[in-house]
Amino acid sequence: MPIVNRYVDISTVDKEAKKDYIDRHSPFIHCATSAKGGEKFQVTVRMGKDYAHPDDPDHFIKSIQLYNATTLLGEANFTSGMMGGAGAKGNAEVTFNIVPATGKLTLTAMSYCTKHGLWECDPVTINVA
Repeated sequence: MPIVNRYVDISTVDKEAKKDYIDRHSPFIHCATSAKGGEKFQVTVRMGKDYAHPDDPDHFIKSIQLYNATTLLGEANFTSGMMGGAGAKGNAEVTFNIVPATGKLTLTAMSYCTKHGLWECDPVTINVA
């Protein structure tokens, strides 16, 4: 079973290299706080807030997944070179369009770095009317 890494508030981290490592590998969910049942709802997952991730042949973001609790809603797969290739850095990003039912969504994003493994964000709760 692989280790799943989680984001840690980088303002609490002393070393700049550690802040960079944590931030650029962490997926972040960007979306509205509420949705309407039966209507399209956009959820964007972006890698990193303050730091960009390398795009080297042996070190890049391979995939981003979006879950509602334990149900996989969508997955985007990437190849090396999508952010400019060797030596380039960027923030992989994908927008998922989902159609929720009523109730609530508990969204979680996971990403996979080819060098540093799986990363998971904190769950985001969306109320669905």
